[in-house]
Amino acid sequence: MRYYVSLDSAASSDSQPVEVDVTELPSGELQVRIGGELVDVDRVSLPGRGLISVRVDGQVVDLTTEGSPPDVGVVASGHRSYVRVVSERQRAADAAKKTGGGASEKILKSPMPGRVVKVLVQKGDEVAAGQPLLIIEAMKMENELRAKAPGTVADVHVTPGTAVEGGAKLVTFA
Repeated sequence: MRYYVSLDSAASSDSQPVEVDVTELPSGELQVRIGGELVDVDRVSLPGRGLISVRVDGQVVDLTTEGSPPDVGVVASGHRSYVRVVSERQRAADAAKKTGGGASEKILKSPMPGRVVKVLVQKGDEVAAGQPLLIIEAMKMENELRAKAPGTVADVHVTPGTAVEGGAKLVTFA
């Protein structure tokens, strides 16, 4: 299966997703190509929710994942990143449904369960792509959520101290 993977970062908002082809062999091993280049990869699910140990070209990294595809939070070596992983099928389905502006771009949802620490925008604010919107604390780490595209804040659905589940609606854009 082909996946399109991109880091969710203001600095890389114009970057193209990386193509990752994953094939599970009859032996259970994975054959992985990143950008067409064969990469030696193995993975093991560890006890606990969202814990995975991955070996890439001989280097082992333990990951904690949160959220669900396409938007996934990943913690590795104490660093948190957000990754968008879209399968080839999902990408084709999204392209078929798209009729201009997707509704998903107009709503910022929580990528993980947590507690809202700070709201940095209010109704009527104009925001730029990559601008911080709010801060959520999850797993004792503060996570800054940013605008994916420029727009106007139509509504803010949370206040500081609000506990949210993954996928909860946080901010709606006009």
